This record gives sequence, structure tokens and C-alpha cells, in this order.
Amino acid sequence: MQDGEVARELTKQLDKRTGPHGIGRFSYLQSLVTEYQDTSDADAKKQVLSNLANFAYDPINYEYFRKLNILDIFLDALEDTDEDLIQFAVGGICNSCLDKENKCYFLENNGVQMIIKYLSSSNNETVLMAITTLMFLVTPQSKPDITSLPVVECMLRFSKSNNKRLCNLARVFLEDYCTKEKIQDAENFQKQFSTNQRDGSQNSVT
Repeated sequence: MQDGEVARELTKQLDKRTGPHGIGRFSYLQSLVTEYQDTSDADAKKQVLSNLANFAYDPINYEYFRKLNILDIFLDALEDTDEDLIQFAVGGICNSCLDKENKCYFLENNGVQMIIKYLSSSNNETVLMAITTLMFLVTPQSKPDITSLPVVECMLRFSKSNNKRLCNLARVFLEDYCTKEKIQDAENFQKQFSTNQRDGSQNSVT
């Protein structure tokens, strides 16, 4: 089957699937986008973004996601100050970036740097999804940024966490995406940082 035929077949399948109340999937997603953009109710906004992030699990929605600029909604929500919105946005990106076209879009629109900053989130779920998203976004071009010294050093700290999920995921990141040299550089940085802190404490006492 040619690419064009595959796309048409997916569209047919998509049109057969319906949202609540029997309306078409595209119309339902469009109604969610409109509600998200128009509502001033913070809780309603969170619920809509959560719904959109859940729809991102299903690859059959991606054509409509792109038509409705839902990928931009996820990216824009990363700039919000509400932790719940940020969590749903990271989740939406994480769920949808396994698709090659979506992945390219996120990479072209500064997605890596936007996700990296949420490695320091106080919300563990956001951190876990941020790590997973970075792994999904790895390409030969993006890998230098994704495995930069600050990120690898962060993963080393996470790998010693009492949170088993965080610890295990960080170890996978280090083992699968980081060279021994990068890990060594990050370990050396940690040692130097600890030494500087210790020396600073001693100087303040004297």
C-alpha cells in the first residue's frame, strides 16, 4: 500500500471513530481546542489539556492534532506557571512524539530545551515524563543537547534517588544514551562541586 493510500485509510478509520455524543473525532477534538482557548476557568483548562494529552496516546489522532495545532498547545502550555498544566503538556508531548512527524515538529520548535528545564520540576510525574520525552526525542542532531553535561549530571543524581521509578529511568537514560566519557565528566563535575562547597564552608567558619 502506497503512503497516500495509507493516509486515506487512516483518515477513514479516524472518521469512523467517534467522541462522546456521537460526534466525529475531528469535531470533538476541535471542540476541546476551542474550549481550551476560550475558557477562563482554570480547572476546565486543566481538564481539557488532560483530555488532549490522553488522546495523544492514539496515533490515529495525529493528523488531526497537526491540523488543529494541538502540538502548539502543548508547547505553549510549557510556558505556563500552573504545575498541573505543565504536567499535562509534558505528557501530551511525551505521548505524541513517537510519531516521526510530531517528533520533528517538537525538535524544530525548541522542544528539547523546553523539556530539559522541567527536569528540575518539584512534580515527580513531570520529571519522569520529561526524562522519557528526552529519550524519545534523541536523534544524531539532538543528542548533544539531550546528553549535555547539566543533563547527565542531573541523571546521575536521579540514579541515586529513593524514588525507584526515577532511579530506574535515570539509569536507563545513562546506560542507553550517554557515553562513558560523558558520565565521567559529570562525575568529575559533581566531585569538584562538592569540594568547592566543602572549602567554602570551611572558609566561612574560619
